[in-house]
Amino acid sequence: MKHVDCCIIGGGSAAISCAISARKFGVQNICIIEREAELGGILNQCIHNGFGLHIFKKECTGPEYAELMIEELSKYNIEILLSTTVLSIGVDKHVQAVNSQNGLIDIMTDAIVLASGCMERNRGAISIPGSRCSGVFTAGSAQRYLNMDGYLCGKKVFILGSGDIGLIMARRMTLEGAEVLGVAEIQPYSNGLNRNIVQCLDDFDIPLYLSTTVTKIIGEKRIERIELSKVDENLKPIAGTQREIEVDCLLLSIGLIPDITCLNRLPVEKDARTHSVIVNECNEMTLPGFFACGNALQVHDLVDYASMEGEATGRQVAYYLQEGFVQCEPRKVKAGENISYVVPQRLRIDNIRSDCKFSFRVKKPMKNCVLRIMADDQCIKEIKKRYALPAEMETINLEKEILRNEWQTLHFEMREVYE
Repeated sequence: MKHVDCCIIGGGSAAISCAISARKFGVQNICIIEREAELGGILNQCIHNGFGLHIFKKECTGPEYAELMIEELSKYNIEILLSTTVLSIGVDKHVQAVNSQNGLIDIMTDAIVLASGCMERNRGAISIPGSRCSGVFTAGSAQRYLNMDGYLCGKKVFILGSGDIGLIMARRMTLEGAEVLGVAEIQPYSNGLNRNIVQCLDDFDIPLYLSTTVTKIIGEKRIERIELSKVDENLKPIAGTQREIEVDCLLLSIGLIPDITCLNRLPVEKDARTHSVIVNECNEMTLPGFFACGNALQVHDLVDYASMEGEATGRQVAYYLQEGFVQCEPRKVKAGENISYVVPQRLRIDNIRSDCKFSFRVKKPMKNCVLRIMADDQCIKEIKKRYALPAEMETINLEKEILRNEWQTLHFEMREVYE
């Protein structure tokens, strides 16, 4: 059995940033466990550009961004276990993993960081009726098949869901010669970034059908047609609005979920809103010494933001290992009116060293709105915004001095109140 100071599960941008940061702040013995054959995570299959503007101050493709991060990581003496699957994690921070070269690997560590990324919702998650035929893929799977394996999943394609991967794949499939017949979104607004709607749909005359969903999949061995229906304000199909479209491929871009399956046997508190764990101001879970960052904690819009969160978490891991945290009763942070979630969900005031960063998303598109942060019944911060979108994660820093005041619960709320 080997012992390390910090074990990081995952090898994407957040994991790499976390490892580099922890090492810079004095953590000596760090191990990264990655199940794929190389580091980089989802970046390796994202060959479009738009990455790195915040971190590297230049526009990169996904593989270029990953290469720059891996190059920086190579400057430090950090152990990397590739093609390695984590089997179990114990409350005592005993990690069991396996790979073909070493067999069963036992690691005892003083701190664990979960940076395992996220996974896509599939057909089973939304229970689309119809045939169980081939030709139905998640958008991310189709992206990997095309960009890494050179396999085009279909020639007459329809996309359900307007998540960013689905929008990007609409453009990618078109450029490869497929006919993308449209994108359907069950909500009355798109769930993708506005720039992706413009660059991936508008620029290629691909129609976007809002308040619309797929209500049936039809086909024998392979998908032949889909049935589209309009939905009402309760997102229920409206009778009489059905129409069929001939397709040979349906891509699903219906949301991402943090991949925290390796924590299933651990007594950590989870947040039903983020589908991940509850963390405090240090991105530490409710089990001491267990941390989370990147898409394993919350789904980010940009990889740069996931890297920044990994960097901040690495710094907190160093504080934990070198000085320890003050154990005090945490105060709660809650999502209020028109707010989907807030991270972190707990604050231990005595451990806040500087400004505290909060991330949140709104529930619906809003214009001329104001964000109010309430400490119990007192408003401690108010920010006017021209607009806010569910597809774009918002962040705000609150000063340490404000947070040290007496209160029990911090509420975030967003209202359309000014012109």
